[in-house]
Amino acid sequence: MLGFKEKATYGLGAVGKDMVYMLSASYVLYYFQDILGVSAAAMGVILLVARIFDAFNDPIMGVIVAKTKTRWGKFRPWLFIGTLTNAVMLFLMFAAPPRLDAGGLVAYAAVTYILWGVTYTMMDIPYWSMIPAFTNGGKEREGLTTLARSCAGVGSALISILTMIIVPLLGRAFAGNVPDDLVERYPGTQWMELNGFKYFTLIVAVLFVVFTVIMCFAIKEKSSVDMKTAKIGEMFKALVQNDQAMCVVVTIVVINVALYITSNLVIYFFKYDLGGVNWNDGYALFNMVGGGAQILAMMLLYPLLRNVLKLNNIKIFYVSVSMSIIGYVALLVMASVGVNSVVAFLIPGVLVMASAGVNNVIITVFLANTVDYGDLKNHRRDESVIFSMQTFVVKLSSGISAFVASIALSVLHLNNAGEGIAQNAAIDFSLGVEASSKIGLRMVMTVIPIIVLIIGVVIFKARFKLTDKKVEEISAELKKRNESEASE
Repeated sequence: MLGFKEKATYGLGAVGKDMVYMLSASYVLYYFQDILGVSAAAMGVILLVARIFDAFNDPIMGVIVAKTKTRWGKFRPWLFIGTLTNAVMLFLMFAAPPRLDAGGLVAYAAVTYILWGVTYTMMDIPYWSMIPAFTNGGKEREGLTTLARSCAGVGSALISILTMIIVPLLGRAFAGNVPDDLVERYPGTQWMELNGFKYFTLIVAVLFVVFTVIMCFAIKEKSSVDMKTAKIGEMFKALVQNDQAMCVVVTIVVINVALYITSNLVIYFFKYDLGGVNWNDGYALFNMVGGGAQILAMMLLYPLLRNVLKLNNIKIFYVSVSMSIIGYVALLVMASVGVNSVVAFLIPGVLVMASAGVNNVIITVFLANTVDYGDLKNHRRDESVIFSMQTFVVKLSSGISAFVASIALSVLHLNNAGEGIAQNAAIDFSLGVEASSKIGLRMVMTVIPIIVLIIGVVIFKARFKLTDKKVEEISAELKKRNESEASE
């Protein structure tokens, strides 16, 4: 059984890890496209190509973790190495040299983003692979998963809440005067945001390293599972043979594509649709309430549905997806009828983000259970390989959603770059934006996610069969088999 210190530090690692991921997933498009002026279409291609590259990188990393044997254990060396290198790449990604030309910025974005993805994989796979290796399934596994996902939600929420509050403050503090040769290229607010993101990212990167180091020193690997190694081809075959793992993988893609499309575009919705000179205050409030709802959903709503109302995880999943769809419909209706109160938009925001919080817990429980399913069916415990798929599909989802968002921004002509904005001047960016562009933005960030979620539910309902009863049966069969093998 894990002690309090190990649980607490494992959760702390999740906070830092998801702070980094959310900063990249939610703001890399905005940083390069809206601040630096990189073509939205070019950014879409970069983000999508990087995720295709991960299709090969992530499973390979899973095999490397599985084969690792050191005096410090199997997971901790990669957690430390991956965290350190990823923190460096995160800072470099949000510290683009301002004098690069258009082609140089595209190349810089491509190289830093791909390397960021590679180094993130190095620490994310061993982090989640520890769950089935540390637990025996059932309540213990669900408890550790809930803790980790709750802490990850805290990290994500902190970034959602604080980024557009702290970035302007740091931007004003460190901006100084715009160099003469860059005055036209980065007028006032853009130059401040450019510097603000650089220093904010530095803070996040340092915290990320500190949290992971604390975790690595506090946690002792206790797994008694012998993670067998295999060739790359055999690993891919094992994944294909685990139909439940594949079902969960598809579900993760669907859930995250819907969420990330919205998270990529919501900043543009506040800036160019709702508008106002203080649009970033409304955006920060929206993220603060939404982030809080996500955390509370993981810590309170999921346990309420699971332990008090006694719903099984599959029913909770359907309830959660329904909440998200209702939230998207409400957002679209409110925007279409001309509601301009930020407070009113908090209602759909809470529904969508609370759903995301519950789904974070459920999906990880589902995925962890597929390890036991694969063990019983294929006589292999492929923790690292299966959890490498979680890393890959989450990043694939962000790539697909960013590509969709980029194409939408390109077609709708929503871009701040190149506009002459006076230093420190307040401006309503929604002025001059065509009504058709606003309508298109609303449709992309609500209707497309609804369609994607419905498709996902249909696939999940048709393919998934790991009910609570089935999981208990699998655990019992594995225990019986292991006892039989031990007695031989």
